[in-house]
Amino acid sequence: MTRPARAEAAAALTENGRIVLEKRYLVRDADGCVVEAPEDLFRRVARTVASVEPDAPAWEERFLRLLASLEFVPNSPCLMNAGRRLGQLFACFVLPVSDAITGGGDDGIFDTIRSTAVIHQSGGGTGFDFSRLRPEGSLVGSTLGRSSGPLSFMRVFNAATNAIHQGGFRRGANMGILRVDHPDILDFVRLKSDLAEMTNFNLSVGVTDEFVRAVRADKPHLLLDPHTGRRFPLHDKIRDDEGNLTGFEEREWGARELFDLVVRRAWETGEPGVILLDRINDANPTPQLGRMEATNPCGEQPLLPFEACNLGSLNLVRFADPESRFEWDRFAAAVRDAVRFLDDVIDANRYPKPQIERMVKGNRKVGLGLMGWADLLYRMEVRYDSEEALALSRRLMKFVKEEAWKASMELARERGPFPNFEGSLFTSEKDHPYFADAWREETRRLGRPAPMRNATVTTIAPTGTISIIAGVSGGIEPLFSLAFHRNVLGGERLLEVNPLFSEVARREGFDRPEILERIAREGSCRGIAEIPQRWKDVFVSAHDVAPEWHVRTQAAFQEFTDNAVSKTVNFPEHATVDDVRKVYELALELGVKGVTVYRDGSRRNQPMARAAAAAPAKRRVPEVAPGRRYRVPTNLGTAFVTITEDAQGPREVFTSIGKCGSDISALSEAICRLLSTALAYGVPMQELAEQLLNITSQPVPSDGGWVKSLPDAIGQAMLRHIDAKSERAGKATGSLCPECGAPLRFEEGCSGGKCICGFSRC
Repeated sequence: MTRPARAEAAAALTENGRIVLEKRYLVRDADGCVVEAPEDLFRRVARTVASVEPDAPAWEERFLRLLASLEFVPNSPCLMNAGRRLGQLFACFVLPVSDAITGGGDDGIFDTIRSTAVIHQSGGGTGFDFSRLRPEGSLVGSTLGRSSGPLSFMRVFNAATNAIHQGGFRRGANMGILRVDHPDILDFVRLKSDLAEMTNFNLSVGVTDEFVRAVRADKPHLLLDPHTGRRFPLHDKIRDDEGNLTGFEEREWGARELFDLVVRRAWETGEPGVILLDRINDANPTPQLGRMEATNPCGEQPLLPFEACNLGSLNLVRFADPESRFEWDRFAAAVRDAVRFLDDVIDANRYPKPQIERMVKGNRKVGLGLMGWADLLYRMEVRYDSEEALALSRRLMKFVKEEAWKASMELARERGPFPNFEGSLFTSEKDHPYFADAWREETRRLGRPAPMRNATVTTIAPTGTISIIAGVSGGIEPLFSLAFHRNVLGGERLLEVNPLFSEVARREGFDRPEILERIAREGSCRGIAEIPQRWKDVFVSAHDVAPEWHVRTQAAFQEFTDNAVSKTVNFPEHATVDDVRKVYELALELGVKGVTVYRDGSRRNQPMARAAAAAPAKRRVPEVAPGRRYRVPTNLGTAFVTITEDAQGPREVFTSIGKCGSDISALSEAICRLLSTALAYGVPMQELAEQLLNITSQPVPSDGGWVKSLPDAIGQAMLRHIDAKSERAGKATGSLCPECGAPLRFEEGCSGGKCICGFSRC
């Protein structure tokens, strides 16, 4: 007899999973108090999705067990909104942006901004191709003025997203794409040279096969004016002191030169990524409806204008038995139920626009993916960066594709094919690598194209928050770190260790505190002599994996994925520009649909791991002390934080806030006196800063992140001072999570960073 779903959910959830559900998903009353248990959430979602079934009660119970066991988790909006007022269950949308302020097809620039706001309010993300907008300096016939270009309008989208974020329950995320042959491509590639720019966007260059051929042949790069259709060489722009366009340089850019600039910018900041447009459209299942030109924010779901992605992921760890054998039959049953669940979501969803409803129901795309890949490899004692792992990934994803397509064909027999089936790739009478073997066999048996309920069935999506709920590693990424410190209430720092590693460490006798602390500092166990080599090979973390193995892993899963694969190629800080270039070239060779990279240490405010020194005698304040002043916005006004130094390092902290009352000035002075005293006795500034970070009153936006209070502002200034005095001065580095203080992970196509607590900038 199977256990009741309520008991199943209670047993499956980890403490972290419960915390994330309570913070982000469970229903609250008017006073903000949680009034729903996790078991009730799963019931709410199962009931809403099953409501479109003819036998709704039976499918409600079946879906409930699938969810409560954590074998399958749908995308976040489905968990948040099912059975509630918004009723919007989809993760992300692609919206068209036409070259008009407003458009008759509701696709003008400000029509799209309005639609974006509605989508972000409901927890969805958005993707845009800005390539139809005429370039900067083009004549606008209606006004006889000059166009400001796509980047100016992208900034408007970014500001609108920021405003919605301040009023919504989850951060709005965007993908901005510009074709490589757009005349403003150089400005686009350089856009995030200032990391305060476009903080709500991931950026990707839309690369064509023509461009790739030109790079390999070292030819000049030709642009295409989207307004006039004119082709011409790429020239850099000349601007006056106020930034106004005044002309163009004479020198022409080559395709390889532009490619090298994209590579360098990715090395410096992790952006822009690359989307391979022709490769995406080679696998477009409905080419009769147009080309796919944009993706969702993390790049794994190419979509037509007004399409949306409806995603969910299977938890691989749940299908490994206690002897680490994979239960293929039980996995197949879960695949079938998950496909049916996602197909039902399409009919249970409330759509933000009628155009979206028509397009989504016309193609009925779903994206079933995976999570827990790194944990599964740990459980099966397979090294992530190995041929054995690649073989297993291909076997696993091929199995998912075949079973998912069988399920879609079964649904088509029961409910009919997706309305745009006729004229689609399925009826083209040409074989295509896109097709599953099961579909080919059924087509031969029928003597005609086998009907499909869904135009696409599989996607490897980011699972940042839902993988925490499921208690496993995210998507197909390697684990970011085997151990890390989390800041909790009261300033306490707790050490968290991967449970599978912890289990082996206890059994094998290397779970000593000093070893775990070292792993937390270094993120890896590879350099620790006390750990046997066997376990060093198994317990791989992100920075143990050579960049080319990230790409090879992505390509192995892509081979059997209908849509695309969300993956970040991680580099160590010492990686060179040429290392990044080789990864881009390998990605082009291996058949992936996009590339996202992140080099450790390439974003600002990443804290430096430093061992605490023993406190010496109190240092005297020098008569004359050099210092630096930092300007930080707060809800109380702009804070000016000054940090002075003596021969041994930081010695005093002073803070002034313009136009604040005496109480605030007194509080500021008290904080700074205590900090200065602690510095005098040798307490490391890193430790002091971490105690102030994330103290929250009324957050305000700043430099791509948030300042949560006056203490948080002082803490951020102190970390900036550490970087300014270190060898990282002037470099852009990563950041701490603004909610729990743990290091952000740059993975699954999210250039903004994700945290194990559930926070995400995408």
